[in-house]
Amino acid sequence: MVSSNLKKLFEEKIRGIVKPLSALGVTPNMLTILGVLIAVLTAYFFTLSTLNNKNLIVSGILILISGSVDAIDGVLARNTGKVTRFGGFFDSVADRYSDAIIFSGIIIADLCDLLTGLLALFGSLLVSYTRARAEAEGIKMAGIGIGERAERMIFLSLCSVGAYWYSGLLNNGILILAILTHFTVIQRTLYFKKEIERNNSNC
Repeated sequence: MVSSNLKKLFEEKIRGIVKPLSALGVTPNMLTILGVLIAVLTAYFFTLSTLNNKNLIVSGILILISGSVDAIDGVLARNTGKVTRFGGFFDSVADRYSDAIIFSGIIIADLCDLLTGLLALFGSLLVSYTRARAEAEGIKMAGIGIGERAERMIFLSLCSVGAYWYSGLLNNGILILAILTHFTVIQRTLYFKKEIERNNSNC
């Protein structure tokens, strides 16, 4: 439930800034697109880190900014009455693009082993897919698993910044993410199975 708790705390802290954004004509979908663009910039700075490893720090900070912007769009939508089914769908798709872009930047920059990077990328996408697929069947997955997106982004940001001082830290971090994401997929699969069987037994 770490992500859920972080989400509640974050929403409380930023609620005061979303109304001015709405007054300026900023929409949730605009912020969603901005989050993806920042993810592209993050990947770009990862590729530049081969020339100057200070760009690892920049990338780490941009990961947090991208994630924060992505979180703000939901808060803006809920606090301005602009929650729509399309907005939720669009935000979810944009998150997957952002994840894939950031991991691709790390892989292209050769900051991790190719296989490790691909495993982490696939695991990240599958964590999200298992939630979407389960919730389509009426099973809530929020807070299920230890590798939710908020934790992954914070951890990846810390590893990116730390890699400026400790070479190889990012590769080790990606390896840990690869393990955690696939473990989370297993957790969610087993949870889904248990809930389906429990629901069937109650019928």
